[in-house]
Amino acid sequence: ASSADGSQLDAASGYSGGFGLIGVSTDSGNHWTLENESLRENWRSIASSADGQKLIAATFNDDIYTSTNSGGSWNTNGLHQNWTSVASSSDGSKLFAATESGLIFTSTNSGSTWYTNSLPSYMGYSVSIASSADGTKLIACSGNYISLRGLIYISTNSGTTWNTNGLPNQNWSSVASSADGNTLVATVYFGGIFTSTDSGNTWTSNNAPNAAWTSVATSTDGSKLVAAAISSSSSGIIYTSADSGNTWTSNSTTIEYSAWTSVASSADGNKLVAAVQGGDIWTSQTMPSPLLNIAPTNSNLQLSWTVPSTNFVLQQSFDLSSWNDVTDAPALNLTNLQDEVIQSPTNGSSFYRLESF
Repeated sequence: ASSADGSQLDAASGYSGGFGLIGVSTDSGNHWTLENESLRENWRSIASSADGQKLIAATFNDDIYTSTNSGGSWNTNGLHQNWTSVASSSDGSKLFAATESGLIFTSTNSGSTWYTNSLPSYMGYSVSIASSADGTKLIACSGNYISLRGLIYISTNSGTTWNTNGLPNQNWSSVASSADGNTLVATVYFGGIFTSTDSGNTWTSNNAPNAAWTSVATSTDGSKLVAAAISSSSSGIIYTSADSGNTWTSNSTTIEYSAWTSVASSADGNKLVAAVQGGDIWTSQTMPSPLLNIAPTNSNLQLSWTVPSTNFVLQQSFDLSSWNDVTDAPALNLTNLQDEVIQSPTNGSSFYRLESF
C-alpha cells in the first residue's frame, strides 16, 4: 500500500503457518521497519489512508487489524473470516473488507464497528475490492480458477447495495479505482485487462496481453495504470499505461523473471511499488509534472495540484522574472487528493508556478 505522496509504503507478507510480518517504510522504500514483530499472521491484504497514518490489514484465516499510527500499534475486532482484500477511503474513516466466501464488510468509523453488506449473489473466490477517495463508490470482483467464473459488482452508496454490470463471467483477480470512482480497472487471471470511464456502466477490453494478472493500481485521476502478472514458471511481467489503459508498455526489462504479486501507486502515478512472491520489494520513480490549476473561490483564488511524489513548492511572481516561494502551506483535499492553497488576488498581474526542489 502507498500514501498519496508515495513517501510511506506498507507491505504485508503471508505464510500458511501464520508467520507473516508487516513492514513500513517512511522514505519511499529505501529503508523498512518491521512493525510489531510479535504480531505474526498469514496476512493477505493491507490498505492505507492518504497520509499513511491509518492502516487496515487482514489475515486469511483470522481477523482484521487497524492502526492509527502508521503501524506502530494495532487493534483488532474479533471478526474471524477468511479475508482476501481490504480497501480504505482517503481519510481512513470508511473501511471495506472482503472474504473468500463473498461477504463484504464495511466500517464507517475507522474499524471500530462493522456491518455486512448484502450482495446480489454468491461471489466466489479471490475477492478483490477498491474504493473511491470518499468511500462512496466501490468495485468488487470474484474469480474461480477452476470454473473460470466470476463477476464484478459496483456500489455507489458505500456498499449498501450492489449491482452487476453485464461483464461476462471471468476469473477476475484484481480491481482499482480512481479518486472520483469514475475510472475503474479490472484484471483477469490468465486473461486481459478491462477499463471503464463511467463508473462501471460500460467497459473496454484493453490491448494488454493475456497473462496471469495478479494486481492492478491507478493514479488518482485514472490516467496512469500499473498491472503485474505471475506465471507458472515463476516469471512475471509489469505493464504500465499513461492513457487510462488504451495502450500498454512493458516496464520490467531488467527484472522480468520476478513473480509479481502486488502493486501500488502514488496519487500522481509517478511512484510505483511492486512486491515479488517470496522475494523483494521494488520501487520505481519518474519525474512528475503536476498540472497547476487556478479557480476563483468567493473573493479569493484557489490554486491546486495533484499531490506530487517528489517535492514541489508553489512560487509567485509579478514580473515573470523574479520568483518567491508562497509561504502558505498547502492543504490536502481528501476528496480528490489535491494540494490546495488559497491566495488573495492582487491589484495587478500575478503568476504562479510549481518548482521542484
